[in-house]
Amino acid sequence: MAETPGVPEPTLEEQIAAYQREFQDLDPQVEQIVSALSRLNRRMNVAYGRQTADLGISNAEWEVLKALVLSGAPYRMGPSELAKRLGLTPAAMTHRIDRMLAEGLVTRERDETNRVRVIVELTAEGREKWLEAMRLATVFEEDLLQDLSAEERNTLGDVLTRLLRRVEHAQPDAGGRLSDLD
Repeated sequence: MAETPGVPEPTLEEQIAAYQREFQDLDPQVEQIVSALSRLNRRMNVAYGRQTADLGISNAEWEVLKALVLSGAPYRMGPSELAKRLGLTPAAMTHRIDRMLAEGLVTRERDETNRVRVIVELTAEGREKWLEAMRLATVFEEDLLQDLSAEERNTLGDVLTRLLRRVEHAQPDAGGRLSDLD
């Protein structure tokens, strides 16, 4: 349910009641979990987007920085590897890399061992932006989970990881986007 400016989104309870009214086979417990996860994900993405915007980067650029950091030092990958990792077309990845080059977040050079291959590498500035975003995210995430005990956090982490593994097993090709958002 998309939110219209000035019109509040229905509460979870209101949403579930409307769904039950229209679809009697609905399991309200399942719908509460799935709808809460969906809303939480959407709101967390908005919060992260605001944080990255404050740092002068987009969520799209953050994704590239993250992928490069996750690749490990020296934080280098080919554009096609990045595109596959992020679920993007090569053209969308090129557009994203071009923007990040202009901002000094990455470099793009020919691979000296294979002149056909191009390598994208994280710059010191790009790594610093990633670290700043991580610092902000850590504060946000700690605040988000502040009311949960260590045991509740462990249980929640275990349950969500099990759900994620089930979806990854059932939809192994769904790691990226279904369409480009650039």
